[in-house]
Amino acid sequence: MHESVAEVSGAVEIDEQALLKIEQGQERPSEDILMLLINHFGLQDDDAAALWRLAGYEECDNPEHDHYQGRDEQQSAQEGQSRTMLMIMAVDPRVIYTDGAQVTANANGVIIGFMQGTGTPNALTVAKLGMSRTQAYSLLRTLAQTLEASKPKQLPKPKTQQGNSDEKLANDQQTGN
Repeated sequence: MHESVAEVSGAVEIDEQALLKIEQGQERPSEDILMLLINHFGLQDDDAAALWRLAGYEECDNPEHDHYQGRDEQQSAQEGQSRTMLMIMAVDPRVIYTDGAQVTANANGVIIGFMQGTGTPNALTVAKLGMSRTQAYSLLRTLAQTLEASKPKQLPKPKTQQGNSDEKLANDQQTGN
């Protein structure tokens, strides 16, 4: 996948110039930005750990936790050592606004792909959610209830105008006008 600097900077919500400086090694990314980049490019654990170290974060001095010692899990277990697993998940409180969704469903569940730029040649899936059919029905109910509760309320017409027009209509009907 080849993305422009503009596309990547937009996806991780940083300035293009800042991303260029990071890419060229002129600037060190913050841990948060590095996590967003790792998540955006979907790096595997070892590649993510290598990039993390390359950026100068959390050097591992403990040989038991070094991914690059060349020992496999079975060999570590035979030596009586456990291997620690690190899962990196980007927690990002920002809201991603979308203008489209693609939904697929089968007997096992539902997958919703949220997209930006729907109807353009550069439409981009920005998030995918998977859930069971039960969860999907629950989501539909919650969405319907939330939308109904947040529906804009219209004020009733002022009673004086409504009363006057009702009285006039009644008078017109009685007088035959």
